[in-house]
Amino acid sequence: MADGYPLIPEELPQQFRAAMRRLAASVAIVAARGEAGPIGMAATSVTSLTADPPAVLVCVNRATALHGLLVPTAPLSVNLLSRDQQDVSAAFGGGVSQNERFRIGEWRDGPDGLPELARAQANLGCVIDAMLAYGTHSIVIARVLRATVSDGIAPLIYQDGTYL
Repeated sequence: MADGYPLIPEELPQQFRAAMRRLAASVAIVAARGEAGPIGMAATSVTSLTADPPAVLVCVNRATALHGLLVPTAPLSVNLLSRDQQDVSAAFGGGVSQNERFRIGEWRDGPDGLPELARAQANLGCVIDAMLAYGTHSIVIARVLRATVSDGIAPLIYQDGTYL
């Protein structure tokens, strides 16, 4: 037993990744504005946390360029992708350099100056309330200050390396 937990079997990380590939999730682009311009990443680990106050939970790998901008009280946007925005997801998932990502899709500045994707399922303007480091990631609790939603419901869903 290390640190009070049973030892992890050698094959568990690979089995865990295989299990999580079976978990279907909607795709979002989480973005902030840095000194050199907007920075963003694709995320499937975004979930509603509470309605009072309105808040979401986002898990962000600490190795991403975006992570350096994430501190309590920092603003960020969460853009829930529509089914026809697979190219945006692929670009922000690492298929395109950080400098080129915001050239894919139709981006505009929201009323708070945060990057906002046109025709997304929803756009959330948030401010970070709290962060918790865990393993390779930070768990970010973001208070929602603004929300807009599209008329239709057609989310982009990702599972097992493909879009559904």
